Amino acid sequence: MSEKTALPDEVAGTGTSGAAVVGTNLLRIVGFLVCVEIASGILQGYYTPIFSDIATHLGIQDADVNWFEAAQLIVSALCVPLLARLGDLIGHRKVLLISTAITALGSRILAFAPSFTTFLIGWAIQGAYVVWLPLEIAIIHRRTANTGRQALLTRRSAAVLVGALELSVIIGALTSGALVEATSMTVLLMLPAIAVTICFVVIWFGIEDLPGRATGGIDWVGFIMITGVLGVLMAGLIVIRLEGVGSVLAWLLIAGALALIVPFVKAERRISEPLIDVNLMATRAQWPVQLTAFLFGMSVLGAQIPLSTFARTDPDVVGYGLGADAAFVSTLIGVYVVSLAIGAFTLPLTSRLLSARGALIASSLLVALGYALWIPFHDTTTQALINMGVAGLGSGALVAALPAAAAAAAPANRTGFATGMTNATKTVGGAIASSIFAIALASTGSLGDPTEGHAPLSGYLTVWAVCSVAALFAAFALVAVPKSAFSD
Repeated sequence: MSEKTALPDEVAGTGTSGAAVVGTNLLRIVGFLVCVEIASGILQGYYTPIFSDIATHLGIQDADVNWFEAAQLIVSALCVPLLARLGDLIGHRKVLLISTAITALGSRILAFAPSFTTFLIGWAIQGAYVVWLPLEIAIIHRRTANTGRQALLTRRSAAVLVGALELSVIIGALTSGALVEATSMTVLLMLPAIAVTICFVVIWFGIEDLPGRATGGIDWVGFIMITGVLGVLMAGLIVIRLEGVGSVLAWLLIAGALALIVPFVKAERRISEPLIDVNLMATRAQWPVQLTAFLFGMSVLGAQIPLSTFARTDPDVVGYGLGADAAFVSTLIGVYVVSLAIGAFTLPLTSRLLSARGALIASSLLVALGYALWIPFHDTTTQALINMGVAGLGSGALVAALPAAAAAAAPANRTGFATGMTNATKTVGGAIASSIFAIALASTGSLGDPTEGHAPLSGYLTVWAVCSVAALFAAFALVAVPKSAFSD
């Protein structure tokens, strides 16, 4: 397919015919990218109802499943800025194909993993899919250049993509919940790998290959340094899990990780093309968005597994939980995801009514309210459905709005970086939260105790409180954004 077919720089803004060409190409591109988000949604929804079954299959405790999420999110946090930068350099479509191939490999490892360690490796590799949405937003943002409505069209397209993503999460959740009792774990875990393989074919034939706009190379020094920061931080959290919160070594490691941020920032400021553009990140329109993504990741990514295991816990055995089977957890996810889709699809309307900044603030407050409701109301399925519905409305809007807002506040040659960083910071927040939640949910039951292997209720209360407070802080951070930000 010719490069010139969809370059908006050449046809956009030149009159009615140019606008029509851009509109047609945009619809076609968004249509193919919807297929990619369907695969992403399947990955994000498929495993949640069966986490307890996976734990049983691997012979581990419910709390230890959180380490899968922590490992995947750390790998995602490292690969997102690297792949986003690579997208700006060589083209976003090429990098979309690379990340899809990596995700397919990880998904296949999961299907045949014989142990906790192998499954952990496969789960971590699968995390490459996290860069899909930022790359898609960057593709759309480039193809709407010179239309005079770039931010608006990008925001609308993001809402469509996230809506498709959330609806496909329901498909994934309902499918695994229905099949978990009817087939083997290997067959069950193979289906997402097939979906990702189809996704690769769709990208290959459906998205044209445009060259990157950025110059320079990859900041490997920055990549090594940020890897060290996150590695030392995770090591500290793991030591806390193994030795308890009184471990001096654990807190020394955490303090060391925080100290390493200082030389990293200094090094990145000296590089002309850094892996993480800290100067751009520090602008008034960017840092609140990136901080919001970090805090939002604690709930949207870190709380998934605790919510699943809580719902599957039998109240007759441990005194709390919903006693749900995998099929009901699929229904719970379905209600949550419908509210996510509503939040995403109504983003253009709420942005028009409240402004783009106001919509972000309102969405963060809804997330804070939804998780706060879990603390007093967690005894019945009706309460659970209401809580998740409220949190879902805000979460869906944030998933769509954050990358679009970051792109609108970034220069043209850094849109891939800016949108990618919203997912990178979100995954770092989710990884840290997953590790903290794994510690909070550590089993306290003794050998022979019927509660053995189950987390204490106080652990779940901690999870919901952290998620609520994080979203509330995000709303306060967004007040710092200029009122006219993210607009054309």
